[in-house]
Amino acid sequence: MDANAVILSGPQSLKLGAVGLKAPVPGDVVVRVRHSGISTGTEKLFWLGTMPAFPGMGYPLVPGYEAFGEVVETCGETGLAVGDHVFVPGANCYEGGVRGLFGGASSLLVTQAARVAKLDAGYGERGALLALAATAYHALAGGPLPDLVIGHGTLGRLLARIALVMGGAPVVWEIDAARRSGAEGYEVIAPQDDPRRDYKVILDASGAAGLLDTLVPRLAKGGEVVLCGFYTAPISFAFPPAFMKELRLRIASEWQPADLEATRRLMDEGRLSLDGLITHRAAAADAASAYATAFTDPACLKMILDWSAAA
Repeated sequence: MDANAVILSGPQSLKLGAVGLKAPVPGDVVVRVRHSGISTGTEKLFWLGTMPAFPGMGYPLVPGYEAFGEVVETCGETGLAVGDHVFVPGANCYEGGVRGLFGGASSLLVTQAARVAKLDAGYGERGALLALAATAYHALAGGPLPDLVIGHGTLGRLLARIALVMGGAPVVWEIDAARRSGAEGYEVIAPQDDPRRDYKVILDASGAAGLLDTLVPRLAKGGEVVLCGFYTAPISFAFPPAFMKELRLRIASEWQPADLEATRRLMDEGRLSLDGLITHRAAAADAASAYATAFTDPACLKMILDWSAAA
C-alpha cells in the first residue's frame, strides 16, 4: 500500500509526499486518517533539529502521534470492525528507510489494534486530542492535585480542566495576555499579579527550563513541583531556597494505556470537554505552512491537519 504522509527530511525541511506502507499482519488494522494534530512539544524539536538523540532517531521521518480516523481493513482477530473510528497514537509502518517518529501524520496507517482507542465518530477533529488529554491525566493521577498550573496553552488548559473534574481548584499562570482567555471554571492570572507563597503542588506545562528558581519561593514548605513539559536545556535551581522549602520534584512522562482509557471515559461521560482547544486548521497538502504556523504563531493553541483530500 501507498499513502501520503508528512515527511520531515531535516530541520525545517518538511513536505507532503508518497510513502510505502508495510503490509498488515494478524492483529493489525488499517486506518484512514481524517484528522491529525501537530504537537508543539516533541514535533517542534524534530522540526527545529534540537531533539536530544535517542535510539531510533533520524531523518527522514514521519512525525505525529495524534491521529483520528476510520478503520478500513482488519487482519485477523482485532476486536474492531471496518467503519469503527479510532484514535491512533502514531505508527511505525513505513518502508524505504522512512522512520515513524512518531508516524501518525499520514493518510493511511497500519498498526496493531491493541494500540488504538475506539472513539465515537462524532468527536471528529477533537478525537485527535486524546493523547494530549491523557498526558494531562497522567500528570494529575501521579500525585496530589495542583493548586497552581504554569501555562495556559493546550496542555495547561487540559491540566486545569481535568483537575477540576477530579475535585481540584487550580489557579493558572500565563504571561501572554492573549492566552488568558478561554478559562472554564478556573482563574488565569499573570504571575506578577499573584501574591501567594503557599502553593502545595505546582504543575509546570511551560517547558521553560529556567523556571524553577521562580517557582520555589511560591511553594509552601514541603511543596512539590511537577515538570509536565519536555525540557531540552538542563534543569537547574539554586539549592539554598529549595533546601529551605524542602522542595519535592517530580517528572510526569507520557501517558500509559490506563490513562488513555480513563481519559476516554471522562470524555464519553461528558465530564471532560475538548471544545475550544483547536484554534487553527489546514489541509494536509498545506502541511509545510501549517507546521510553521503551529510552531511560530503564539495565537495557535492547536493546529489540526485535515486529510480528507489527501487519500
